[in-house]
Amino acid sequence: MKKTIITILQYILFLGLGIWIIYHMLHQLDEQQRQDLGAAIRNANAWYLVPVFVIGFLSHLFRAMRWRYLLETVDLKPSLVNTTFAVLIGYIANLALPRAGEVAKCTVLAKYEKAPAHKMIGTIVAERAFDMVCLLVIAALAFVLQAGFLGSWLAEKAAEMQTKFESGKTMLMIAGAAAVIAIPIGIWLYRKNKDSKIGRFVSELMRGVFSIIHMKKRWPFMGYTFLIWLMYLLQLWVGFWCLPETSGLSLSTALVVLVYGSVGMIVTPGGIGLYTLLVAQMLVVYGVAEVPAQAFGWIAWVAQAAVIIILGLISLIAIQPYNRNRNGQAAVDQ
Repeated sequence: MKKTIITILQYILFLGLGIWIIYHMLHQLDEQQRQDLGAAIRNANAWYLVPVFVIGFLSHLFRAMRWRYLLETVDLKPSLVNTTFAVLIGYIANLALPRAGEVAKCTVLAKYEKAPAHKMIGTIVAERAFDMVCLLVIAALAFVLQAGFLGSWLAEKAAEMQTKFESGKTMLMIAGAAAVIAIPIGIWLYRKNKDSKIGRFVSELMRGVFSIIHMKKRWPFMGYTFLIWLMYLLQLWVGFWCLPETSGLSLSTALVVLVYGSVGMIVTPGGIGLYTLLVAQMLVVYGVAEVPAQAFGWIAWVAQAAVIIILGLISLIAIQPYNRNRNGQAAVDQ
């Protein structure tokens, strides 16, 4: 009961944060800018949202195909259709309540595949752990590909803080020293608190990553992982063409925006507010004006939410008749 109350309070807190961010973003615009924002969204080229929808569906399909490899490690071999339905239902559940999607995925698949749900929980932990590592790797890759531009931007930010430090060199030395000190301290804190909630989370994270590294079909799993993140990237890049102000942005720019947007999706429920804010802020860094940057942030968030809602509702409607027909056909075949 206590855990449920804490979960609800956390949800309310982060939902409130998202709503406040939306209010703050709109409030900082003057009346003319708010009118321009609405006009930019209305005048967006909606035809580009068709491939965005298809790419979004493919990302979920590849995720379902990848999950089946993890399920094989616990001797479960569900059908691809039911696995895809379960993934999509899980996503729509996550929009309602964070982390509810993981439970929904397992519950739905267990019901229609007549398999024990508890055997699937470990695969969910492994999948989440691996995706978190992937996000860190992609963030590093994005920085490397855009090192010149981002380095200049960071240098400008550092220059703004020179009143607090003697020079950028001093700040860099302090940051480096802090990193060197933080690593052994982090290891010491983990060893001392490995039985705590955070310690268990780190342990589960590492266990999940290593379980994937040592699985028999790790290369197909890695291949689908690459395709999932590629679809996420293409969703943004194709979406850039909806607005003239963002249509010339590169694939590597989309990679940086993907990293920032992913943080927003993690922090607030469904990325509400924060996803739009972070995407818009990064586009401004790349020279896009504030209004079209916010317009694209809203278009990208709504498009992704629409994919989940539409496909999730279709899955909720279709999964029962599909399995009724499937079971009926199986009975005939016998």
